[in-house]
Amino acid sequence: MSDAEAPSPLDAAAVEAAVAEAVQAIAGADSLEALKEARLAHTGDKAPLTLANRTIGGLSPEDKATAGKNLGAARARVNEALTKRQAELEADRDARVLVEEAVDVTLPVDRTPRGARHPTETLQEKMVDVFVAMGWEVAEGPEVETEWHNFDALNFDPDHPAREMQDTFFIEPPKSGLLLRTHTSPVQTRALLERDLPIYVVCPGKTFRTDELDATHTPVFHQIEGLAVDKGLTMAHLKGTLDHLAQAMFGPDASTRLRPSFFPFTEPSAEMDLTCFVCHGKDTSCRTCKGTGWIEWGGCGMTHPNVLRAAGIDTDEYTAFAFGMGIERTMMFRHGVADMRDMVEGDVRFTRQFGMEV
Repeated sequence: MSDAEAPSPLDAAAVEAAVAEAVQAIAGADSLEALKEARLAHTGDKAPLTLANRTIGGLSPEDKATAGKNLGAARARVNEALTKRQAELEADRDARVLVEEAVDVTLPVDRTPRGARHPTETLQEKMVDVFVAMGWEVAEGPEVETEWHNFDALNFDPDHPAREMQDTFFIEPPKSGLLLRTHTSPVQTRALLERDLPIYVVCPGKTFRTDELDATHTPVFHQIEGLAVDKGLTMAHLKGTLDHLAQAMFGPDASTRLRPSFFPFTEPSAEMDLTCFVCHGKDTSCRTCKGTGWIEWGGCGMTHPNVLRAAGIDTDEYTAFAFGMGIERTMMFRHGVADMRDMVEGDVRFTRQFGMEV
């Protein structure tokens, strides 16, 4: 609005018209936002009455008194209308908030947020239960292990790369012969030494390797291993055991296959693959299995005779098989967890989705 549109402060009719226009706009404001726009339009720097007030300085002394009286009364009426409408709109807003945001204080309140068991623990128990139901026993061992139990008794050569510091956490001093176990296989060694034959044990537990924490690796992880020692055991018994575990974890359509591999403590050795839980082997463009229909789950094989002999077991009379897989890896397959860091960062939002299952 320009100065030409400002009413003359000496023209009572023009001033009254500006007041009437302002009062009408204020009364028509139906919200606090609309009232703010009306206030700026009629009392702001470019409002007609404001512009008229600026012209008073150029009037003669006798006209200044008349103009000041006219504009003072006019602006007072506008401000009074603003104050009244502001109070009305705020009262309306407060009444609406009381209705829209009402809280029923009679409703029961759970003041204690529900927790959750960590899914690694519950999945480990589920996998152990599969073997307990078949009559197997649960074996446990120390996490700080001797080098003999962790490597030597399992047929690792003295210069095997797994013994190096870049793979294993050794306990000071370096010649102590102690380390943080790199797998749960030392529990199998202890079972061979301490239990009577035949032996059917499952060994769950925490293991340690010098890996960087990323989406698919963690320096502290969980494994579950199985060991069976009896007369006449073959790879067929191993395959049947793995198929049963796979079906218990991933459904009745799950199955495993064995690919030739090498491990110091088994001969023959195999990589254990699981049918792809996404495409079930029917999609050559599947990104999970890269179109092969299979995903790697763990390692297995017939226990090496040297391992049995180290425990004083007659290899002419007894054979054995062993297998192992990561529990975190199983969770990634079973529940679609994409990032292993989610399992170890302690965010309650991750664990709550698994609940308190037992």
